[in-house]
Amino acid sequence: MNAIACQVVSIEALTPVVHKVLLAPSAPVTFTAGQYLQICITTTDKRPFSIASTPDQSLLELHIGTPEGDAWSSAAMSHLQQQHALAAPVQVEVGLGKAQWLAGSDRPVILMAGGTGFSYVYSIAMAIAAAKQDKPVFLYWGVRSEDALYYQAELEQWATDHPMFHFIPVVQHPASSWTGRTGLVHEAVLSDFTSLAAYDIYLAGPFAMAGVARTAFLAQGAQREQLFADAFAYI
Repeated sequence: MNAIACQVVSIEALTPVVHKVLLAPSAPVTFTAGQYLQICITTTDKRPFSIASTPDQSLLELHIGTPEGDAWSSAAMSHLQQQHALAAPVQVEVGLGKAQWLAGSDRPVILMAGGTGFSYVYSIAMAIAAAKQDKPVFLYWGVRSEDALYYQAELEQWATDHPMFHFIPVVQHPASSWTGRTGLVHEAVLSDFTSLAAYDIYLAGPFAMAGVARTAFLAQGAQREQLFADAFAYI
């Protein structure tokens, strides 16, 4: 795949360890909601990140988490910051991954993400809304603490404005003031649906989470051909 030059338009801190990056491609790019891109630090060092924007938007949006000890993502972030400071382009490969949204499906949708895997399900949720598909969409977002829910206010407003859209944040280690769902995000899904057979399910997050969720969801009726995650290619 040929790389395309992108200008780093902005880098914004969403939390102390997550940044929103906006890239402007030098030419039109083609991808489907749910696909990812690779930042080419060199011709052989390429780092994949989910695309949080949709194909009809002019800028590519990324959510990059760099928690302490994560040298892999931090190297990509440092490269983006350096190129931004120099007003120099970054090389990006766009339109990768097979776990993209099935635009032609009439089935209701469950979107489940852990951490910055949220960017993957966010793109799909926006694409469904843009397509004006009148079907239920349930977005589950699991985080360790509630301060990691960097798009919480936007999603809650979206749920208020769109009766078919449901936002369920799940906090693993909540503060005493948290009144929402707690525990592991895939267990919240399991508790809410007696059977998962009727749903298209899209997952993003740590490989360990994806593996556990796949096993549990299949046991609760999910259809393997309706269960999507790029992590499944590696586990």
